[in-house]
Amino acid sequence: MTKNITIIGGGIIGITTAYALLSRHPGLSVTVLEKEAGLSLHQTGRNSGVIHAGLYYTPGSLKAEFCRQGLAATLAYCAEFGIAHDRPGKLIVATSTLELERLAALEDRAHQNGLDVRLVSSAELHELEPNVTGLGAVLSPATGIVDYPAMVRSMANQVLSLGGQILTNAKVSDIVEDCDGVQLTLADGREFRTSHLIVCAGLNADRLAAMCGIGDDFVIVPFKGEYFRLATRHNAIVNHLIYPVPDPALPFLGIHLTRTIGGHVTVGPNAVLSLAREGYGKLSLNLRDVASMAGFPGFWRVMRDNLYSGLAEARNSAFRSHYLRACQRYCPSLELGDLLPNPPGIRAQAVMRNGSLVHDFLIRRTARTIHICNAPSPAATSAFPIADKIHRLVVEAFALKGASTFR
Repeated sequence: MTKNITIIGGGIIGITTAYALLSRHPGLSVTVLEKEAGLSLHQTGRNSGVIHAGLYYTPGSLKAEFCRQGLAATLAYCAEFGIAHDRPGKLIVATSTLELERLAALEDRAHQNGLDVRLVSSAELHELEPNVTGLGAVLSPATGIVDYPAMVRSMANQVLSLGGQILTNAKVSDIVEDCDGVQLTLADGREFRTSHLIVCAGLNADRLAAMCGIGDDFVIVPFKGEYFRLATRHNAIVNHLIYPVPDPALPFLGIHLTRTIGGHVTVGPNAVLSLAREGYGKLSLNLRDVASMAGFPGFWRVMRDNLYSGLAEARNSAFRSHYLRACQRYCPSLELGDLLPNPPGIRAQAVMRNGSLVHDFLIRRTARTIHICNAPSPAATSAFPIADKIHRLVVEAFALKGASTFR
């Protein structure tokens, strides 16, 4: 059969991968299938818009490597195609002696990752950020902000101009791989035949991996991140992005103040267990999603091991006053009335059968399929190097010939 590639998922990783393949292999047949009516409607379109520098991540990990590369690639793409972006930098603020100790370790890790960061004293912090209180901070001047959905729209246009196809309302309900190719069945009964398949399914990565026989040892656990937008009078309350010192035992970065491309400032996110992978309301419930978690032993081990922090996050979700106190630790001038509604997001977190959280990117493959099984933050920042990695796997596994870099 004619060599062609189908990509499942119209978020930033799926679209960037399509762009990477078509840029390097003119004339290649590439089709993107997106189950929603539009692109980037879930994780890509519901994150904080931060272009991370990579200072948190374990030296030598894919996250550390891809984040550093992705920062440069994202900025280069935005500059070339006129995507709005900025580089306000990030301050990670310590508000206790324990956090000061963690701050020093964080600075050391950042240097191991080759990043230009430095410690900031309490006095200098006050000069840089008069509305922020802390005992000290780490300054990451490279950290930026961008409109990720605008990037996806731009790359989607590039994909189409290079001869690719993007089909929306195309939910895949079954995958059957054989020695000659991959048969895809859509929820509406349509069928597709493709020689090779790349799956960038985000919140449904485990289900599509299971269809190919490589997803029985992990499950996607959705964590809802709830944000607030600060009142307009606070649009200039901070000059940088303001983050707390993260707890190394937890996979989340904590509630932070984020300047956005739109000019306002968001506060968040917290991280509470979601009872629906794609349900963004407070009371959203999907019985299939709950059953997927409840029937998986690793889920219960995660809940047991993180019971205290989970209860604290749930309290912040239920009571806005508790959420406010988390912000007031380093920005005491905020008041309850300053926290205005803002759309939440849901993070797809892979959990293994033994209860361990998958902290790094997880990529698996069969003879004719490649699956991005775990791609939480900083996946948006890392989209270009993830696409590079997929391209290398495609060339190796699918015997493609052509350019090794973007045109």
